[in-house]
Amino acid sequence: MGMFEGFRTLTVETDGVPVHVRTAGDGPPLLLLHGFPQTHAMWHAVAPRLAEEFTVVATDLRGYGASGRPATTGDHSPYSKRAMAAEQVRVMRRLGHDRFHVAGHDRGARCAYRMALDHPGRVARLAVLDVVPTADALAAVDAPTARQLWRWFLLAQPHPVPETLIAADPEAFYFGSTAGLFEPEALDAYRAAVGDPAVRHTMCEDYRAMFGPDLDHDREDRRAGRRITAPVLALWGRRSHTERRHDVLEVWRRWADDVRGQSLDCGHFLPEEAPGRTYAELRAFFSSESP
Repeated sequence: MGMFEGFRTLTVETDGVPVHVRTAGDGPPLLLLHGFPQTHAMWHAVAPRLAEEFTVVATDLRGYGASGRPATTGDHSPYSKRAMAAEQVRVMRRLGHDRFHVAGHDRGARCAYRMALDHPGRVARLAVLDVVPTADALAAVDAPTARQLWRWFLLAQPHPVPETLIAADPEAFYFGSTAGLFEPEALDAYRAAVGDPAVRHTMCEDYRAMFGPDLDHDREDRRAGRRITAPVLALWGRRSHTERRHDVLEVWRRWADDVRGQSLDCGHFLPEEAPGRTYAELRAFFSSESP
């Protein structure tokens, strides 16, 4: 049995950019957004169980996997989380979901919280997995953090420096010692995606945007006192850099009034390292009737 058994596969066009979608279920709509260097396949152990109670939509972010790769600009704004979030809202509307829950991991979590800030009427509940907001993450960088998160700083360098270096050994760069954490079928999907030089370029654009418009948008929101109005669930790995560098709930409470969450006994890749606990936490949160 393959991944996402019983899910429909479709392409949703949004302003000329095709977005790759898997969807199944019949219940409250729930959008799942993946992280780096992955695709929607990272939800393979969680999405089918959630689809028993929710209408699950799992997409590839623009520039990743089988979704489109719009041309970039000098300020990298086509790969900002603001652009990605607006695109995912359009996808959900095309599928008939005007208001929905959203859960994101890593880069997908950055898209998800930006969606909650920019489109508060669309997001009912927000779950963020193993991140703090970009402005807080970058403000907390010290020498040990920079050494651990070196990929951030390499990927954000001007074209074509990171693209050229990564092309020498994409397997070592993207997966290295983490390859054993992933199911073979999922890992094959990730390898197929990052094997495309165009995908490698747009993934770099994602990180260039992190240090440009994404950081600017967070700072603008903070200055304006803009906050997330949706209830927030923050989950993170007990063995991840997020646990070591941040008081995660305290950071998210700077951005939202209703925040709950906890660490799970795993590293960074929660839905793949701890799928049972991740599913249980997401199900309980998104099923809650509390405000």
